[in-house]
Amino acid sequence: MPRTKSAKKALRQNARRRESNLKRKIALRETLKEFQKLVRTGKLNDAKKYLPQVYKKLDKLAKIDFIKFGRADRLKSRLAKKVK
Repeated sequence: MPRTKSAKKALRQNARRRESNLKRKIALRETLKEFQKLVRTGKLNDAKKYLPQVYKKLDKLAKIDFIKFGRADRLKSRLAKKVK
């Protein structure tokens, strides 16, 4: 357990950040799963319409340094290949 005042505050911050990071991680996973489900079931038109939402999610997460820009770009490229 933390003893100093600053260590207690750091513990609170870590808990808040962990919670928000988990929400972001789950939201990204759900978005990617939904897209892949559309591709798997053969609904390519719906997948093409859903692709901008996936891009938006990846770009926002890269912007706040949740994921790296390179990873976001790589994922976008791979997902775009699936609907072509």
